Amino acid sequence: MTVSNSVKLPLVLASTSQFRKSVLSRLHIPFTTYAPDVDETPKAGESPTELVIRLAKLKAYSACSTYPQALIIGSDEIAVIDNTILGKPGTHEQAIKQLTQASGRQVDFITGLCVYNSYTNQAQVDVVIFSVVFRTLTLVQIENYLSVDKPYNCAGSFKSEGLGIALLEQMNGTDPTAIIGLPLIRLVRMLEAEGIMVI
Repeated sequence: MTVSNSVKLPLVLASTSQFRKSVLSRLHIPFTTYAPDVDETPKAGESPTELVIRLAKLKAYSACSTYPQALIIGSDEIAVIDNTILGKPGTHEQAIKQLTQASGRQVDFITGLCVYNSYTNQAQVDVVIFSVVFRTLTLVQIENYLSVDKPYNCAGSFKSEGLGIALLEQMNGTDPTAIIGLPLIRLVRMLEAEGIMVI
């Protein structure tokens, strides 16, 4: 890793997600994790895009008092069908409901990404959308999938990096890591703008 900026800032991932931590590890850059305390409840009239932008920024900003001189990554993802947000299911029953709703349909995974420089107080913010089309699923297929992946803390009850790939008819988008909640292609560009050269 080459850091060309005059102040070498540590990298902080403001997330408790093991999925995001695993994805970020692919860049081979040392980083620390921070658990953001953010209310993720949508505001009245807030669009899915507005929601993920707001939450990504809040997560990044929440770490600035602990890390006043750092590059802090905040990210938030939601799954959307026809402008209806599918959150994390939390329970087996809710996961069945979500996957039944997704059966045979397109689901858009919308990810807000923020890289906040707490030293300069500057933020880069973007939204990455990755869409998938689900196969027409039977209840048996849904139950079989849930018994393996148990995606109860994943937006839309789905893990593309696991058996969830077998649920799909097709994938559409520029960055497949976005579906896991941390779009690395866009993130690499943001880090380069801050002087961190990944390769």
